Amino acid sequence: MTDTQHERSNGSTAKLSMRNIEAGYYAHDLVLDHLNIAASPNKATVILGPNGSGKSTALRVLYGILQPRQGQVTLGARDITAVPPHQRLEFGIALLPQGRSTFPELTVQENLEVGGWTLRNDRQKLAQAVEATYERYPILKDMRHKFGASLSGGQQRILEIARMMVSDPKILLIDEPSVGLAPLLVKQVYEEIAKFKAEQRTIVLVDQNIEAAVEIADYVYTLEYGRNHLEGNHTEFEGKLANLVKEWLRF
Repeated sequence: MTDTQHERSNGSTAKLSMRNIEAGYYAHDLVLDHLNIAASPNKATVILGPNGSGKSTALRVLYGILQPRQGQVTLGARDITAVPPHQRLEFGIALLPQGRSTFPELTVQENLEVGGWTLRNDRQKLAQAVEATYERYPILKDMRHKFGASLSGGQQRILEIARMMVSDPKILLIDEPSVGLAPLLVKQVYEEIAKFKAEQRTIVLVDQNIEAAVEIADYVYTLEYGRNHLEGNHTEFEGKLANLVKEWLRF
């Protein structure tokens, strides 16, 4: 078994962690300041905080889009700090980015095939994975020849989630899934995240929909100025959310 196969086979039982992470986008810019986060296997870990506190940046570091200046990212016992995103996908880690990420000039079918990039050398497996995704998200099947740009915002969000799932990832990094959606669609998105959790996938979730996020969480981190603030089991945050929001509004 190759290292990649080994990591993928253990993806559902390996803890994804960042330790003592410093990161930023410019030389003079420090967004994450010695941040520590651990996502336990098969659990939902939620990261909360005011705008600009580093939540999305933390997900980018976990996925390898942004390399930290200091600190370590690990998957189980393996140091993956320098591992590029495409290889983390092969390890079973997938990212649902914030905002619209549909490829507008590609069809629904082509968008899903992009999601199956790790299967690109086996067309039969890729076709089977895409068909399995249509079974999971049947609304997309009749749209398979439509271009991404022609879909509504809600349909694009479904496509983005479906594209993430083509490779059957075990660890899901989900960034602001409810942003810009109507309440009914937000409810549907969180029902889908609940299914991921029931399937024993590891979830790291960032969202401004604090109540829904905490409700689905097993463990919660809050950030301030890119640093650890509070953390604990979701029950420890019951009754504290209103005060936290008031505090964050002062940032």
